[in-house]
Amino acid sequence: MSDDRHRAIRTDIPHSSRIWNYWLGGNDHYEADRIAGDAGIAIYPGITTLASASRQFLVRAVRFLAADRGIRQFLDIGPGLPTMQNTHEVAQRTAPDSKIVYVDNDPMVLAHARTLLTGTTDEGVTTYLDTDYHHPELIVADARHILNFTRPLAVLFMGVLGHTTSTEEMRHIVRTVLGAVPADSYLVLWDGTDDDGDYMRLCREYTDTAGEPYLPRARAEIRSAFDGLDMVDPGFVPINQWKPGHPGTGESAPVPAYGGVARKP
Repeated sequence: MSDDRHRAIRTDIPHSSRIWNYWLGGNDHYEADRIAGDAGIAIYPGITTLASASRQFLVRAVRFLAADRGIRQFLDIGPGLPTMQNTHEVAQRTAPDSKIVYVDNDPMVLAHARTLLTGTTDEGVTTYLDTDYHHPELIVADARHILNFTRPLAVLFMGVLGHTTSTEEMRHIVRTVLGAVPADSYLVLWDGTDDDGDYMRLCREYTDTAGEPYLPRARAEIRSAFDGLDMVDPGFVPINQWKPGHPGTGESAPVPAYGGVARKP
Protein backbone atom coordinates (compact mmCIF):
# COMPACT_ATOMS: atom_id res chain seq x y z
CA MET A 1 0.00 0.00 0.00
CA SER A 2 1.35 3.44 -0.81
CA ASP A 3 1.63 6.12 1.85
CA ASP A 4 -1.50 8.23 1.40
CA ARG A 5 -0.64 10.69 4.16
CA HIS A 6 0.86 13.09 1.62
CA ARG A 7 -2.33 13.24 -0.46
CA ALA A 8 -4.59 16.03 0.70
CA ILE A 9 -8.11 15.16 1.85
CA ARG A 10 -10.44 18.08 1.27
CA THR A 11 -13.29 18.37 3.76
CA ASP A 12 -14.73 21.58 2.37
CA ILE A 13 -15.97 20.08 -0.89
CA PRO A 14 -18.29 17.07 -1.31
CA HIS A 15 -16.66 13.71 -1.87
CA SER A 16 -18.45 10.83 -3.59
CA SER A 17 -17.34 8.15 -1.11
CA ARG A 18 -18.36 10.28 1.86
CA ILE A 19 -21.74 11.10 0.30
CA TRP A 20 -22.38 7.39 -0.19
CA ASN A 21 -21.25 6.77 3.40
CA TYR A 22 -23.81 9.38 4.52
CA TRP A 23 -26.57 7.65 2.54
CA LEU A 24 -25.55 4.36 4.14
CA GLY A 25 -25.90 5.81 7.61
CA GLY A 26 -22.17 5.88 8.33
CA ASN A 27 -20.20 8.47 10.29
CA ASP A 28 -17.40 9.43 7.89
CA HIS A 29 -18.72 12.60 6.27
CA TYR A 30 -18.58 16.36 6.64
CA GLU A 31 -21.00 19.22 6.26
CA ALA A 32 -20.32 19.59 2.54
CA ASP A 33 -21.09 15.90 2.04
CA ARG A 34 -24.30 16.07 4.04
CA ILE A 35 -25.50 19.09 2.06
CA ALA A 36 -24.84 17.27 -1.21
CA GLY A 37 -26.37 14.08 0.17
CA ASP A 38 -29.53 15.84 1.30
CA ALA A 39 -29.83 17.48 -2.12
CA GLY A 40 -29.67 14.01 -3.67
CA ILE A 41 -32.32 12.68 -1.30
CA ALA A 42 -34.59 15.57 -2.30
CA ILE A 43 -34.29 14.49 -5.94
CA TYR A 44 -34.56 10.74 -5.34
CA PRO A 45 -35.67 9.83 -1.80
CA GLY A 46 -35.09 6.16 -2.56
CA ILE A 47 -31.31 6.59 -2.63
CA THR A 48 -30.97 5.68 1.04
CA THR A 49 -33.02 2.54 0.42
CA LEU A 50 -30.79 1.68 -2.53
CA ALA A 51 -27.65 2.27 -0.48
CA SER A 52 -28.94 0.04 2.31
CA ALA A 53 -30.00 -2.61 -0.21
CA SER A 54 -26.51 -2.63 -1.69
CA ARG A 55 -24.94 -3.38 1.68
CA GLN A 56 -27.51 -6.08 2.46
CA PHE A 57 -26.81 -7.67 -0.93
CA LEU A 58 -23.09 -7.72 -0.14
CA VAL A 59 -23.76 -9.35 3.22
CA ARG A 60 -26.00 -12.06 1.75
CA ALA A 61 -23.66 -12.78 -1.16
CA VAL A 62 -20.47 -12.97 0.92
CA ARG A 63 -22.13 -15.08 3.61
CA PHE A 64 -23.49 -17.45 0.94
CA LEU A 65 -20.11 -17.83 -0.75
CA ALA A 66 -18.25 -18.41 2.52
CA ALA A 67 -20.82 -20.72 4.11
CA ASP A 68 -22.32 -22.58 1.14
CA ARG A 69 -19.61 -22.52 -1.53
CA GLY A 70 -16.50 -22.73 0.64
CA ILE A 71 -14.87 -19.58 -0.70
CA ARG A 72 -12.01 -18.36 1.49
CA GLN A 73 -10.55 -15.61 -0.71
CA PHE A 74 -12.29 -12.35 -1.58
CA LEU A 75 -11.06 -9.58 -3.88
CA ASP A 76 -13.28 -6.54 -3.25
CA ILE A 77 -12.57 -3.92 -5.92
CA GLY A 78 -13.65 -0.34 -5.16
CA PRO A 79 -15.18 -0.90 -1.70
CA GLY A 80 -15.50 2.76 -0.73
CA LEU A 81 -15.46 3.90 2.89
CA PRO A 82 -15.97 1.19 5.52
CA THR A 83 -19.27 1.38 7.36
CA MET A 84 -20.71 -1.74 8.92
CA GLN A 85 -20.70 -5.42 7.92
CA ASN A 86 -17.81 -5.00 5.51
CA THR A 87 -16.64 -7.90 3.37
CA HIS A 88 -13.92 -9.09 5.76
CA GLU A 89 -16.27 -8.95 8.74
CA VAL A 90 -18.95 -11.02 7.04
CA ALA A 91 -16.54 -13.56 5.55
CA GLN A 92 -14.41 -14.01 8.66
CA ARG A 93 -17.45 -14.31 10.90
CA THR A 94 -18.36 -17.40 8.87
CA ALA A 95 -14.83 -18.58 8.07
CA PRO A 96 -12.16 -16.99 10.30
CA ASP A 97 -9.36 -18.08 7.96
CA SER A 98 -10.71 -16.04 5.03
CA LYS A 99 -8.37 -13.71 3.16
CA ILE A 100 -9.78 -10.40 1.97
CA VAL A 101 -8.03 -7.92 -0.31
CA TYR A 102 -9.66 -4.53 -0.81
CA VAL A 103 -8.65 -2.49 -3.85
CA ASP A 104 -9.05 1.30 -3.89
CA ASN A 105 -6.95 4.34 -4.72
CA ASP A 106 -9.10 6.95 -3.01
CA PRO A 107 -6.98 8.71 -0.36
CA MET A 108 -10.00 9.04 1.94
CA VAL A 109 -10.61 5.29 1.77
CA LEU A 110 -6.94 4.47 2.25
CA ALA A 111 -6.75 6.74 5.29
CA HIS A 112 -9.47 4.62 6.91
CA ALA A 113 -7.80 1.37 5.86
CA ARG A 114 -5.31 1.51 8.74
CA THR A 115 -8.14 1.30 11.24
CA LEU A 116 -9.97 -1.33 9.20
CA LEU A 117 -6.94 -3.61 9.11
CA THR A 118 -7.01 -3.94 12.90
CA GLY A 119 -10.44 -5.58 12.72
CA THR A 120 -9.40 -8.88 11.16
CA THR A 121 -9.22 -12.30 12.79
CA ASP A 122 -5.98 -13.91 13.93
CA GLU A 123 -6.46 -16.72 11.41
CA GLY A 124 -7.38 -14.57 8.43
CA VAL A 125 -5.87 -11.79 6.36
CA THR A 126 -7.32 -8.39 5.56
CA THR A 127 -5.38 -5.86 3.52
CA TYR A 128 -5.72 -3.01 1.02
CA LEU A 129 -4.09 -2.41 -2.34
CA ASP A 130 -3.66 1.18 -3.51
CA THR A 131 -4.63 0.51 -7.12
CA ASP A 132 -7.08 2.00 -9.61
CA TYR A 133 -9.75 -0.41 -10.82
CA HIS A 134 -9.33 1.08 -14.29
CA HIS A 135 -6.09 -0.94 -14.40
CA PRO A 136 -7.23 -4.53 -13.88
CA GLU A 137 -3.91 -6.05 -14.98
CA LEU A 138 -2.19 -4.24 -12.12
CA ILE A 139 -4.88 -5.38 -9.68
CA VAL A 140 -4.26 -9.00 -10.64
CA ALA A 141 -0.48 -8.61 -10.43
CA ASP A 142 -0.64 -7.00 -6.98
CA ALA A 143 -3.30 -9.36 -5.61
CA ARG A 144 -1.20 -12.41 -6.58
CA HIS A 145 1.20 -11.47 -3.79
CA ILE A 146 -1.54 -12.07 -1.23
CA LEU A 147 -4.16 -14.40 -2.72
CA ASN A 148 -3.61 -17.86 -4.20
CA PHE A 149 -4.80 -17.62 -7.79
CA THR A 150 -4.66 -21.40 -8.19
CA ARG A 151 -7.58 -21.73 -5.77
CA PRO A 152 -11.12 -20.35 -6.19
CA LEU A 153 -11.82 -16.81 -5.05
CA ALA A 154 -14.65 -14.30 -5.21
CA VAL A 155 -14.30 -11.03 -7.12
CA LEU A 156 -16.60 -8.20 -6.03
CA PHE A 157 -17.57 -5.07 -7.99
CA MET A 158 -20.20 -3.47 -5.80
CA GLY A 159 -21.75 -0.53 -7.61
CA VAL A 160 -18.47 0.87 -8.92
CA LEU A 161 -18.42 0.07 -12.62
CA GLY A 162 -20.96 2.78 -13.38
CA HIS A 163 -17.93 5.05 -13.04
CA THR A 164 -16.45 3.54 -16.22
CA THR A 165 -16.84 5.58 -19.38
CA SER A 166 -18.35 2.81 -21.50
CA THR A 167 -19.93 -0.62 -21.28
CA GLU A 168 -16.97 -2.03 -23.18
CA GLU A 169 -14.57 -0.69 -20.54
CA MET A 170 -16.75 -2.27 -17.86
CA ARG A 171 -16.62 -5.63 -19.66
CA HIS A 172 -12.86 -5.35 -20.18
CA ILE A 173 -12.23 -4.81 -16.48
CA VAL A 174 -14.40 -7.75 -15.46
CA ARG A 175 -13.03 -10.04 -18.19
CA THR A 176 -9.43 -9.24 -17.28
CA VAL A 177 -9.83 -10.03 -13.59
CA LEU A 178 -12.08 -13.06 -14.12
CA GLY A 179 -9.69 -14.34 -16.78
CA ALA A 180 -6.96 -14.60 -14.15
CA VAL A 181 -8.91 -16.63 -11.58
CA PRO A 182 -9.47 -20.40 -11.72
CA ALA A 183 -12.65 -22.35 -12.35
CA ASP A 184 -15.17 -22.37 -9.50
CA SER A 185 -14.35 -18.76 -8.67
CA TYR A 186 -17.26 -16.30 -8.40
CA LEU A 187 -18.22 -12.85 -9.60
CA VAL A 188 -20.41 -10.66 -7.38
CA LEU A 189 -21.52 -7.50 -9.18
CA TRP A 190 -24.23 -4.87 -9.16
CA ASP A 191 -24.72 -1.44 -10.70
CA GLY A 192 -27.42 1.16 -11.08
CA THR A 193 -29.91 0.87 -13.96
CA ASP A 194 -31.39 3.54 -16.18
CA ASP A 195 -35.08 2.72 -15.68
CA ASP A 196 -35.96 5.29 -13.01
CA GLY A 197 -36.11 8.94 -14.08
CA ASP A 198 -35.53 10.41 -10.62
CA TYR A 199 -32.54 8.14 -10.02
CA MET A 200 -31.10 9.16 -13.38
CA ARG A 201 -31.53 12.83 -12.47
CA LEU A 202 -29.83 12.22 -9.13
CA CYS A 203 -26.86 10.64 -10.90
CA ARG A 204 -26.53 13.67 -13.16
CA GLU A 205 -26.63 16.01 -10.16
CA TYR A 206 -24.27 13.69 -8.25
CA THR A 207 -21.78 13.98 -11.09
CA ASP A 208 -21.97 17.77 -11.06
CA THR A 209 -21.65 17.96 -7.27
CA ALA A 210 -19.11 15.26 -6.44
CA GLY A 211 -17.05 15.47 -9.61
CA GLU A 212 -17.06 11.71 -10.28
CA PRO A 213 -19.43 10.73 -13.09
CA TYR A 214 -21.67 7.73 -12.47
CA LEU A 215 -23.52 6.26 -15.45
CA PRO A 216 -26.55 4.02 -14.82
CA ARG A 217 -26.87 1.49 -17.64
CA ALA A 218 -29.53 -0.63 -19.23
CA ARG A 219 -30.09 -3.92 -17.46
CA ALA A 220 -28.85 -5.88 -20.48
CA GLU A 221 -25.57 -3.97 -20.48
CA ILE A 222 -24.91 -4.75 -16.82
CA ARG A 223 -26.03 -8.34 -17.32
CA SER A 224 -23.40 -8.72 -20.06
CA ALA A 225 -20.68 -8.56 -17.39
CA PHE A 226 -21.78 -12.10 -16.46
CA ASP A 227 -21.46 -13.50 -19.99
CA GLY A 228 -19.86 -16.96 -19.97
CA LEU A 229 -20.55 -17.51 -16.27
CA ASP A 230 -23.12 -19.69 -14.53
CA MET A 231 -25.59 -17.52 -12.62
CA VAL A 232 -26.52 -18.57 -9.10
CA ASP A 233 -30.26 -18.59 -8.36
CA PRO A 234 -32.20 -16.33 -8.39
CA GLY A 235 -30.09 -14.95 -11.25
CA PHE A 236 -29.78 -11.34 -12.37
CA VAL A 237 -32.34 -9.44 -10.32
CA PRO A 238 -32.88 -6.22 -8.35
CA ILE A 239 -30.33 -6.39 -5.56
CA ASN A 240 -32.94 -6.12 -2.81
CA GLN A 241 -34.58 -9.26 -4.22
CA TRP A 242 -31.41 -11.37 -4.45
CA LYS A 243 -31.59 -14.24 -2.03
CA PRO A 244 -29.62 -17.40 -2.77
CA GLY A 245 -31.78 -20.31 -3.78
CA HIS A 246 -34.99 -18.29 -3.95
CA PRO A 247 -36.89 -16.62 -6.79
CA GLY A 248 -36.15 -12.92 -7.17
CA THR A 249 -39.70 -11.79 -6.57
CA GLY A 250 -41.83 -10.69 -3.77
CA GLU A 251 -41.29 -8.88 -0.59
CA SER A 252 -40.16 -5.43 -1.68
CA ALA A 253 -40.42 -3.16 -4.67
CA PRO A 254 -37.33 -3.43 -6.89
CA VAL A 255 -34.66 -0.75 -6.64
CA PRO A 256 -33.01 0.63 -9.83
CA ALA A 257 -29.92 -1.50 -9.21
CA TYR A 258 -29.44 -4.99 -10.60
CA GLY A 259 -26.85 -7.61 -9.95
CA GLY A 260 -26.13 -11.18 -9.09
CA VAL A 261 -23.61 -13.86 -8.25
CA ALA A 262 -22.12 -16.17 -10.86
CA ARG A 263 -19.61 -19.04 -10.98
CA LYS A 264 -16.77 -19.34 -13.44
CA PRO A 265 -17.13 -22.81 -15.04
